[in-house]
Amino acid sequence: QVQLVESGGGLVQAGDSLRLSCAASGRTFSNYVMNWFRQAPGKERDFVAAITWNGGVTYYADSMKGRFTISRDIAKNTVYLQMNSLKPEDTAVYYCAAALYVVYRDPVRMNYWGKGTLVTVSS
Repeated sequence: QVQLVESGGGLVQAGDSLRLSCAASGRTFSNYVMNWFRQAPGKERDFVAAITWNGGVTYYADSMKGRFTISRDIAKNTVYLQMNSLKPEDTAVYYCAAALYVVYRDPVRMNYWGKGTLVTVSS
């Protein structure tokens, strides 16, 4: 049974940093692309960043470049999202997702999802 479990969310102030984790289990993820999406209240689920499990190649939504960093620890089967200089508009539920082989930026294309972790940024 595949599980993606996010953690690390919380309430922070504007300008703070936060690191989210996604613990993956239940299968080998070597052929998968690991993703972070986010969904703010009343809005669609948006692509944030992706990383290929094997090569560690990273991809970002244009608006996240420079502030967010995605990484993975193969030994721990965990994917991270380091978020710096947080803004109130970053407030959202952040989801970890896995897609087989290809870097999609479309949530419909994901094969597996976590349940999400809430990040709230106060001004």
